[in-house]
This record gives sequence, structure tokens and C-alpha cells, in this order.
Amino acid sequence: MKALLSVYDKTGIVDFARKLIGKGFELVSTGGTFEALKQDDLEVKQVSDITGFPEILGGRVKTLHPTIHGGILAKRDVQDHVDELDRRGIGTIDLVVVNLYPFSETIARDDVTLGEALENIDIGGPTMIRAAGKNFPSVVVVVDPEDYDWLSEAIGTEVLDMDQRRRLAQKAFQHVALYDTIISEYLLGDSGYIGQELTLGYKKIYDLRYGENPHQSASFYSLSKKDGIAGATQLHGKELSYNNILDADAAWRSVSDYDEPTVAIIKHTNPCGLAVHVDQAEAYKRAFQGDPVSAYGGIVAFNRTVNEASANAMRQIFYEIVVAPEFDPNALEILKKKRDLRILAVGDSRESSLIKREVRQVLGGVLVQTSDSIVEDAEAWNVVTNRHPTQEELTDLLFAWKAAKHVKSNAIVLAKDSALLGIGAGQPNRVNSVHLAIRAASDGSNGSVLASDAFFPFPDGLELAAENGIRAVVQPGGSIRDQEVIDAANRLGLAMMFTGVRHFKH
Repeated sequence: MKALLSVYDKTGIVDFARKLIGKGFELVSTGGTFEALKQDDLEVKQVSDITGFPEILGGRVKTLHPTIHGGILAKRDVQDHVDELDRRGIGTIDLVVVNLYPFSETIARDDVTLGEALENIDIGGPTMIRAAGKNFPSVVVVVDPEDYDWLSEAIGTEVLDMDQRRRLAQKAFQHVALYDTIISEYLLGDSGYIGQELTLGYKKIYDLRYGENPHQSASFYSLSKKDGIAGATQLHGKELSYNNILDADAAWRSVSDYDEPTVAIIKHTNPCGLAVHVDQAEAYKRAFQGDPVSAYGGIVAFNRTVNEASANAMRQIFYEIVVAPEFDPNALEILKKKRDLRILAVGDSRESSLIKREVRQVLGGVLVQTSDSIVEDAEAWNVVTNRHPTQEELTDLLFAWKAAKHVKSNAIVLAKDSALLGIGAGQPNRVNSVHLAIRAASDGSNGSVLASDAFFPFPDGLELAAENGIRAVVQPGGSIRDQEVIDAANRLGLAMMFTGVRHFKH
């Protein structure tokens, strides 16, 4: 029996090779794997010893040879294949152990060049894996060091059954599919191009406590470059669930849209509190005052390192998760006193967390779109009313407009002094959302501003807003009744701006 070993990740390979020799295998290897085995005094041949052809092009070509692929692909139960191998002096290869160049790790570096990335595209490895996988009834293919232990016990004591071989082959093809997808995504770059074919390349980070409900199982997968919540380090607290991940992601995206120190409190992926202030602890207090009832059991996100004052401000409230780039030591010590609080440090990844494509599953397929991550230019907004917003109102309008993007449509946001006062989220009509936002703001709506994620089709929403003291409105515009709505705003003494951009979030 012959085993071909060619691995980049050499975890456990020497011990596995030693066990294979003990089971009667002849070892053939390449490059660095050969050197690792020889250093432990294991008997192993180089690929060039059996092909009679040296590695060329600096190692780019070494296993792409008929002696290798004939030995892998020959069907043992087809006599013509067996006879041809005999005529050409080619021996069969019964076990292929391969894992690939670290392409994903290479492109994760900020300073990687195109040349370095291309040099780390493995060619011979995927070819051997695919060949062995195609012939899995006769050839065992291994790509994961986690399989070494059980396989070394099974080989030689029993014939691997077809289910085991099939599972290893499936795992091998998935390994190559992920590898090719990562390369494709890298070459796609930041274009956001949506082509005729789509593969999704994700690798499991960890299993979750459960899905949306306890009877559902769930796992968390990431792209090759881990950013945002996928790249977060959990510093404290219980295991994360599916809903925890969704809410933490919504919280991190909310604060990532702001350049100023910002705090968001999220409940069911909607911000129930959001505030900007130069003093972080004050930003937190203002965010909390946006909806103290809903804040209980929520997720808090900061876009700056959490300081001791902010940690102290949170001490009396139960939260599920706190998310931030980092935590200073004193703040972390305070927060860790809450036994079950999950503390996530995401690093400085606000810019890279802006994904270029979004994928959403529906029954029978997936929807793909470019992400809603345009740069907002308030100077391009149009004042469509007789009254222009004051500078304070304009500041609040920009704050509220950014916040509305993170609220489920139909979305209405009320804000004042760069703090969220109330939201109306996920309602079937926009007037209901206005009602809910005003109710949440209570007496605070007087003198506030309103942002709507899409146009007002009728004046009724503005009329309700003006009745409750709202002074300025920002909305996309674009309704066939825009003039009727503008006339109503003028009659009510409102300042109103059109952005020309819509931010539905379904």
C-alpha cells in the first residue's frame, strides 16, 4: 500500500505518518512535508523518486505527472486499468493526504500584493484531492488533520466502509470548493459584481447554543477574512446563540456608521437607544434614556474603546452583550463582575466591516444585492420647504437619517441633541410608525426632528408629527404626491429636506 502526503498544515502529520508505516504503508511526499518526515527519521520517498522527473519552476510543478495521477485515478476493479498500470510500471496510490497553501491567511494581510496572493494559489494540491475524491471507492482522501487519529486506527484493522470513504470524499470536495470560492472572491475585489454563477465560501467558526428558538440547532460561519462580529474575541460570558449574533451584528453596524463617539442599544436588531457625544459615558446615558424599558436585556455597542466611566454607568442594568473595539482594563474588570454578560472585542474593523454583497435565503433560492453602504452627503440634500432647518436641526437630521437606515421598514426615527428619542419599526404603514415613535418619545418629541426611511405618500404623517412638536423632517422624496406633502409642511411650519436616497431594511 502506498500513501502520498503533501500538506501545508503539518499538524499531526509526523505522528500520522509513523502510524501509517506501522500499518505497512510506503510513504511518498513532497517538499516541506518530505523534510518534516525525514527529520524524524521516517522512511519516505520524494515524488521525484517515483516519477523520475524533478520538481520544476521553483516547485510550481511536482505532482502533476501521469505516474502520480495514474496511480490515484486507476479503477482497481477495471482490468484494463490494472493492466495499463503494469505495462507502464505505475504503482497504485491508496491514500492521499493533502491540505492547501494558506491563501485565505495570505490575503487577510493588509499589505499583501497581487503577486504574493497568486503565488499562494495551490494547483497540484486541489488536483490530487479531486482525483482521489473522484476515485474514493479505491482511494482514501484526507484533508483535515482532525481525521488522522480515527483513520490511523481504522486503516489496517478493517476495510473502510463506503460511507466513511464517501464522507471523506465529500469533505475533500468541500475543502477545494471553499478554497476556489475564496480565490474567486479575492479576484472579485470590491466591485460588488453580481455574476451568472454564485458560490458562497464560509468556514465554521463555532457552533451556537441554539438557533432562533431552543429547538433549532445553529452554527456560525465566516468568510476568509474575519471582520466585525465574525472576527470578534469573546472576553467573557456565556456561549452565544443565533439571536445574540444577529443583535450584536446590528449593534456593531449601527455604531460603525458614525465617526463621532457613539453608543447604540439594540433590541431585536432595532436600535432602541442611540446617541453621539464627545463624552462616552454621557453618550451611553443618552442612549439609555431613549428607551429605558426596552434597553433591559439588550445589546450595547460602542465605536470606541470602552472606558471605566461607561462601564460604571452600565452596572445596574442587565444586558446580554457589550460590543466594542476594545475595553480598557478597569472597564473590563467592572463588566466581568456580571457573570453571564457576553463581552465581545471586535478590534478596529469599522471600515472593513462594510460588506460589499449581501445574501439572503428565500424558499428555493437566495437573493443577492450590493450592500447599503453609500456615503451620505448632507450638502446634496434639497430643502423643499419655505423654512430652512437651523444648524442644530440639520445636525440632528443627519444623525436621525443614519439611524433610520438601521431600523426595520417602515422606519421612523425621532431625535434631538444627537440622541434617539423613539422609533417606529416594521409597521405595515408609515403613519403607524409615526404614532409609535411619538409614543416612545413621550414629551420629548417637542422640538425634535424626524427621519423617514422612505417617502411620505400622504400628508397625514407630517400632520401627526407637527401636532407633537416635531420641527424638521428628512425623507427621500419621490412620491407622486410630493407637492401635496411639501404644501402641508409649509402650512405646518416644518422644515423638510429630500435626500433622494431610500434606506429600506426589510
